[in-house]
Amino acid sequence: MDILRFITAGSVDDGKSTLIGRLLYDSKSIFQDQLEAIEKAGQVNGQINLALLTDGLKAEREQGITIDVAYKYFSTPKRKFIIADAPGHVQYTRNMVTGASNSDLAIILIDARKGVIEQTYRHSYIVSLLRIPYVVVCVNKMDLVDFSEEVFLNIQKQYLEFAKDLDLKSIHFLPISALNGDNVVDLSTSMPWWKEKSLLGFLEDIELHTEEESPAPRFPVQNVIRPQTAEYHDYRGYAGQIRSGHFTVGDSITVLPSGLKSKIKAIDTYAGSLKTAYAPMSVTIRLEDEIDVSRGDMLVISGEEPTTSQDLEAHICWMDQKVMTPGSKYLLRQTTNSVKASIRTLEYRVETSTHEKKEQANLGLNEIGKVTIRTAKPVAYDPYSKIRGTGSFILVDEGTNQTVAAGMLL
Repeated sequence: MDILRFITAGSVDDGKSTLIGRLLYDSKSIFQDQLEAIEKAGQVNGQINLALLTDGLKAEREQGITIDVAYKYFSTPKRKFIIADAPGHVQYTRNMVTGASNSDLAIILIDARKGVIEQTYRHSYIVSLLRIPYVVVCVNKMDLVDFSEEVFLNIQKQYLEFAKDLDLKSIHFLPISALNGDNVVDLSTSMPWWKEKSLLGFLEDIELHTEEESPAPRFPVQNVIRPQTAEYHDYRGYAGQIRSGHFTVGDSITVLPSGLKSKIKAIDTYAGSLKTAYAPMSVTIRLEDEIDVSRGDMLVISGEEPTTSQDLEAHICWMDQKVMTPGSKYLLRQTTNSVKASIRTLEYRVETSTHEKKEQANLGLNEIGKVTIRTAKPVAYDPYSKIRGTGSFILVDEGTNQTVAAGMLL
């Protein structure tokens, strides 16, 4: 079965954790001991507090908010799911960016009583920035507006109006009540006007596509394998994970950033050799020529090379308490590559709730902006909008070894 990774986002008290709890509870994906634990923890409006299934930190339970990203796993006969429950507070923007970075789909919750608010703009912008292909807008708490179809349609119209400025590929809408379970796993009898699928039915049936129909093959080298035993005396293989596309024995390849060329001699796995390997398989590639290849290099099909440059443009989300100022030096980690880098300029900061670009001298915690970066040696990359696996990076403070920013290359 394939795996659907999705994130939930929404303002405080929109019901993100309750929705995930309802999905797990109604799909019978909760262990008995978990169920007993949350039953002991107390009830909300006479019902089990399903939010406690994801809000595991003591501070989260005390304040009734989500602080860190919680991951939950469940499956149905049709598909496996990995859920990231992301915080709604603006001060936890970095947590949402982290949770959303590997998601295929985003569920954005809107309180039916409040409609589209500032937080909705911010979450939708981040979803757009991170190129999440599918968006499901769940209008929650429909029970508090008498399950009104008119309220639902007005919110749908309101959302589509501002979403015109965002690069969201696929938007779907669903009226739900997470607390009562309406249209979450089972269709609601209280909304006979809703003729489409429940949320779980939609998640089970949505067809997943890659970022491109035929993404260019990319293979960052993670390790050079040289057993030097009697049996494998001359063995030299390059191990790693295929980030996109596929590789076949006999393909002409180019090693970046050096530009050296060769052909694929063999593709090895623990289970045996393959003629063709696809993303996201982890394999060992052997070449016909003994050329200089090391960790951090990238194997690509000749003629389908990515950009190789020392001057990079990117959007970054700043994750450190210490503000970012142009001229600061960091370690840039992209795929398996680590290279010294400095931030040359801050072009602008993005006001995520309005999408305005503002000139600013530095970037603070949880702020997003466009920067230019200079690296100590050339980096092979694709724009994040084309291939997320080679277009993403992090910046690390070498003094503290802290991750200070997550970035998307342009």
